Amino acid sequence: MIRAIVAVDKNWGIGKKNDLLFSLPLDMKFFRQTTLDKTVCMGYNTLLSFPNSNPLPRRKNIVLCPEGIEREDAVIVHTLDGMLAELKKEDGDVFVIGGAMFYKTMLPYCEEVLVTKVDADGEAEVFYDNLDENPDFTCVKSGEPIETNGYNIQFTTYKNNNVKYF
Repeated sequence: MIRAIVAVDKNWGIGKKNDLLFSLPLDMKFFRQTTLDKTVCMGYNTLLSFPNSNPLPRRKNIVLCPEGIEREDAVIVHTLDGMLAELKKEDGDVFVIGGAMFYKTMLPYCEEVLVTKVDADGEAEVFYDNLDENPDFTCVKSGEPIETNGYNIQFTTYKNNNVKYF
């Protein structure tokens, strides 16, 4: 199953200056526990935003990179078709983890989206599709608000009612 996992502010903002909007220990723990020993796929800028631009440990990292960029520490693809071909090989859960353009490109293929909603305005520069206004998505799970690092967050799950299979 392909899922996206994302944290959004109250305006569905996800990032600013190629970084996260908030420091959310509970969300980071959820992300880590959810994706550990799974496959994650991302755009190249997301990989660059990690410490020392290293792939996430204990996960298979598949990265959509511009032509000419090769790396030994991750599976590198150069086109969307290449990404989809690589994802077809996966038999376990795959998580789409960013960035904004990659999320937008992969959203139709995601059966579920795990959204951590932050009740704050992070003054974002990049945004995620507002799934509450997207007729293809239905919120199927919504947890109770929890406080972490001064922010109220809520873990939610959206189901894609019109998945595009490849």
